Amino acid sequence: MKKIALLFLVQTVFSFAQDFQTPYEKGNGNETVTYEEMVKYYEKLDQNFENISIENFGKDDNGEPIKVVVFTPSKNKDNATILINNGIHPGEPDGIDATMMLMRDLATGKNSSKNLKIAAIESYNISGMLRRGKYSRANQNGPEEYGFRGNARNFDLNRDFIKNDSENAKSFQQIFQYFKPIYFIDNHVSNGADYQYLFTYISTNKERVGKVLGKYFNEKMQPEILGHLEKKGMLTTPYVNIHGDSPDEGFPAFMDSPRYATGYTTLFNTMGTVAETHMLKPYKDRVAATYEYMLSSIRYVEKNATEIRKKMDENIANLQPGNQYSLQWKLDEKQFQLIDFKGYEAGMKPSEVSGKPRLFYDRTKPFTRKVKFFDEYISTKKIAIPRYYVIPKSEYKVIEHLKRNNISMKEISRDSVISVEQYRIADFKTVKNPYEGHYLHYETQLKSEIKNRGFRKGDFIVSTKQFGVKYLLETLEPEATDSFFNWNFFDGILGQKEYFSDYVFEDTAAELLKNNQVLRTAFEFEKIANPELANDGKSQLDWIYKNSEYYEGSVNLYPIFRIL
Repeated sequence: MKKIALLFLVQTVFSFAQDFQTPYEKGNGNETVTYEEMVKYYEKLDQNFENISIENFGKDDNGEPIKVVVFTPSKNKDNATILINNGIHPGEPDGIDATMMLMRDLATGKNSSKNLKIAAIESYNISGMLRRGKYSRANQNGPEEYGFRGNARNFDLNRDFIKNDSENAKSFQQIFQYFKPIYFIDNHVSNGADYQYLFTYISTNKERVGKVLGKYFNEKMQPEILGHLEKKGMLTTPYVNIHGDSPDEGFPAFMDSPRYATGYTTLFNTMGTVAETHMLKPYKDRVAATYEYMLSSIRYVEKNATEIRKKMDENIANLQPGNQYSLQWKLDEKQFQLIDFKGYEAGMKPSEVSGKPRLFYDRTKPFTRKVKFFDEYISTKKIAIPRYYVIPKSEYKVIEHLKRNNISMKEISRDSVISVEQYRIADFKTVKNPYEGHYLHYETQLKSEIKNRGFRKGDFIVSTKQFGVKYLLETLEPEATDSFFNWNFFDGILGQKEYFSDYVFEDTAAELLKNNQVLRTAFEFEKIANPELANDGKSQLDWIYKNSEYYEGSVNLYPIFRIL
């Protein structure tokens, strides 16, 4: 009887395991799940395990709800959370398949987590996942079929975390603000050079995340997480940010500005990693490495959640009004560390297509040698953190973004005159070709002045003494790389709205010079300093107009104000 009972138990366990195999596990190791299969699988987990739930947040640009699968180990609402993002580029599906296995293993207790909630976006770019094909990832070694990088409106969603052109990005912000994770993982597959490593990674840029968290993450947390993969024989290295050349001469750490996923999450003091498995390694190995990185992260964060939260609090304590905050960074090309890089010998040979020299890697000649890794960035622009921003209610698009990101605001209760610092856009450059639906500005320069301005009842005053202070600074300060200004939110201020007719204004200009000595003196000095102006009557008339009371004061006036 005991043998029969044992046999029955073994058969039951085997049958149970078979029931919850993922489509990937049932395949040949080079196939990824379809969207419909993925949704059905998670629904099955939800139906069979109390610790698994499915929640909908917003939608993809094609109207499909974005689903988050959540593992909750207990009913304790204070569980720290890891947030995992999959399928932002559905042609890179490693994380989709790996996360399905991970959530199953958490649900069944194969891999336990007693005090950590795991929330995973099943597939962020649903419309891209549904656009399934074989050829769009021309450089990638499997799987056999996969999704497409762009979403239904052809946006690269990993550039949309500030401008929010897509419903996907708005949904992500809702998800992030709801779960408030203390660690974030975004699963990808690399492009670029060839080398021996299976797993590369973009760690949250240590300068941008802040001194306290940057030091902790780069020197303690990330090395310990990666050590788990190394013990399993999975080689790891920082993301090899080299395209069209070999990494022999070194490579830089990636600067994840707020347009990117981990750039956005750092605005709320959440450390993050972009997992970048190597495109040329077999799909089966890439899925395994993605799984192991997530598992190792879970183990570390669960063990150290209290310390991580403490570091987050210490980090934000440095962001007080009056303190300096860096808006722009550049790579320090004089500072680097030598890492033992495992690559392949690179060389040039004639192209069979053009006959011209082409780059190739010789996998029969692996090497390990010292290579420069440039991971230090220098601040090139700092500002003093103001006490408040004042935002007119007419800037409803900005207000909508701030509210979605849990930014606290107060309405001005009555018409008021407030002493504020106001910016005027002095100069900027604009890209020549559209970038993700925008003609992005850069190298923005400002002039500022303190002035008493009138504000209306219902305008908003926003304190910087809140958790989202970095989001405010990176979006509302025009000189920041991914500011709302640089993403064209305020292009309306750059155009003059009223003009003059020369033949009418000629007499007015003459009268102005006659009666306004200050204007007349400035005009004469300007002609001396600018010979082209001195020889151009129309330009002189325009100069007088723009320096007179007739000229509108709103041109280039940035419509968000600071209280120091």
